[in-house]
Amino acid sequence: METTKVTLAEEVMLLSLDDDSGSAKQRQAAGWAVAGGILLDLVLAERVSVAGKYLSLVDAKTPTGDPLLDGRVELIQTWLRGRDKRQVTQWLSKDHIKSVQATLDRLRDRGIVVEEQRKALGLFPVRRYPEADGTVEAELRARLGAVVLKGAEPDVRTAGLVALLHAAKLHALAFPGVPRKQVSGRMAEIAEGQWASESVRKAIQDMQAAVIAATVAATAAATA
Repeated sequence: METTKVTLAEEVMLLSLDDDSGSAKQRQAAGWAVAGGILLDLVLAERVSVAGKYLSLVDAKTPTGDPLLDGRVELIQTWLRGRDKRQVTQWLSKDHIKSVQATLDRLRDRGIVVEEQRKALGLFPVRRYPEADGTVEAELRARLGAVVLKGAEPDVRTAGLVALLHAAKLHALAFPGVPRKQVSGRMAEIAEGQWASESVRKAIQDMQAAVIAATVAATAAATA
């Protein structure tokens, strides 16, 4: 397995995937958090900026070294069409489905999951991604448990991950079997806490707000 740091999007995806069957749980909600995780990693890497409602490129020339992140920088640059900025919710709406597949492909390439092709009802081809190496997810769940359930102080990336999971209402994926009310307060506290510099903390909060806005808009459109 590769030793390159696993991205926030991959961490969300690992929480969503059933280890044995390889099917994704809460796939739609997880998709928003996956797309948000890619953007937040790019913010932390100083490749993009999320400020208020807007997304802009900061550095499109310097590779991060991660194919998933660098591929999104190229797509964002094309999407901006020469503009300085566009609404971040528009990007999330455009990318949240495609980013899930890109993230699954990355996990497969790392050797963390394997890709299996099956036929649903004997007719329709589907792909599943059962776990091949459980060490990454085990470390992830231990880290989340330490900061949310045991009160440990999170690092910046863990705080960002918790904020995204909380925004997309993925409490049950992160803490299966634990009532939401038992973890939501602490997750909100982490998302709003002083775990990072003011600029990074503001970016995390803006990214969280964008994921919430995008999911609310999508839900409203689906039920209209």
